[in-house]
Amino acid sequence: MENQENHPVLGGKAYVFRRDRSNYWYAATFLNGRNYRSSTKEEQLYNALQFAEDWYIAMRGKASAGLLPPPQEAEEPAPQEKTFREVADQFMKEYSVITEGQRSPRWVEGHAIRLRVHLLPFFGDLPISAVSSGKVQEYRVLRMTPRKEKNPHAKDNRPFKSSPPARKTLHNEIVTLRLVLKSAMRHGWLMGLPDLSPPFRKQGKVSHRPWFSPAEYKQLYTATREYAKTAPPHIKWSAEQVHDFVLFMANTGLRPDEAMNLQHRDVEIVHDEDTDETILLIEVRGKRGVGYCKSTANAVTPYKRLLNRPKPSFLNEEGEDTEAEHDKKPKRPQPEDHVFPSNHVKLFNRLLLRKKLKFDRDNQARTAYSLRHTYICLRLTEGADIYQIAKNCRTSVEMIEKHYAAHIKTLLDATLINVRKPKKSQKAKTKPDDTDEDGDL
Repeated sequence: MENQENHPVLGGKAYVFRRDRSNYWYAATFLNGRNYRSSTKEEQLYNALQFAEDWYIAMRGKASAGLLPPPQEAEEPAPQEKTFREVADQFMKEYSVITEGQRSPRWVEGHAIRLRVHLLPFFGDLPISAVSSGKVQEYRVLRMTPRKEKNPHAKDNRPFKSSPPARKTLHNEIVTLRLVLKSAMRHGWLMGLPDLSPPFRKQGKVSHRPWFSPAEYKQLYTATREYAKTAPPHIKWSAEQVHDFVLFMANTGLRPDEAMNLQHRDVEIVHDEDTDETILLIEVRGKRGVGYCKSTANAVTPYKRLLNRPKPSFLNEEGEDTEAEHDKKPKRPQPEDHVFPSNHVKLFNRLLLRKKLKFDRDNQARTAYSLRHTYICLRLTEGADIYQIAKNCRTSVEMIEKHYAAHIKTLLDATLINVRKPKKSQKAKTKPDDTDEDGDL
């Protein structure tokens, strides 16, 4: 039998109680040889006691008038409140179906992983109404506290990380939590959304994205060019691909996943009448769906090399020698072939480490994404319009201003900053001597 917490009302004529699994208080009394009870719909004890007094007086009046309902109709059993686990299951069923084709399978899977590993172990058995702002704060404290024991909810039973999760990681978990609570509101299982904003720290520190300065970028493509010339035959094709990858990415601003999805039929070499230059017109498919990108003129030559460079038939997807038949004639890329058919992350990272370019001034690791950041920063440095850059990179002006524009020195106009007021004349102001006391001449 589950435990109850009882409080007498009107000297014991009635009482209020609450079960362990419920947040609401119930009122109960014994009249005419039968038990009656009703939910107060109150979470605070003081309000529940007030409700119970009025309810008991009303029940006494009904008993005197013979209007008490039969015991089976005295109280309709309250519907069982949904737990967070049940709401989360319903959310995943709906989310995976409704967002079909609009969210990547990895993003949907990410919600499922965050629920299974972190959210359900903490909130799973709670009634959905018990997920309050205070409970969410307890969850944040738990996640930010380092733990050494193993995580029983991870598939490989790996231990918890010794360091607190990154800000973005915890943010994504709260996003998943918010989506579950909104699903409960749509079904009428929750009356309102609790405050999920992090307390004490309303605005996080803005830090710039790791990028290559003009000098570092020149050092990078010089290193990749020299390595492409001197690489051993079995990795020469990969070295040449990496060199053109660096030049292509830094002159188009594509995201790495967009570049991996890019096919030759998506790229067109065109003559731009506005700039009187030959550029690339690219149909991009990636994070933001389908969009268009216009490259700089410096991206044309690397792309022509990519277009005319056949992939050796004895190399696998990583660009490594498989020791297969070397006498097969290489085939030139076809329109439906990918511009970058292989992943060269290891070779790219080794070059960065060898040239000491892997980490920037703030010890942030540079990746292939840093080439996109380099493109944006270099375009802003050259004075490009920030709105046009945002459209060309399929992002927002707000994101560029937050992560890039604040760190580009050429965007600061010294003539507008170092403004000085004209100095006033130092002539002394004297009172005329030929006036009388009333100021008359």
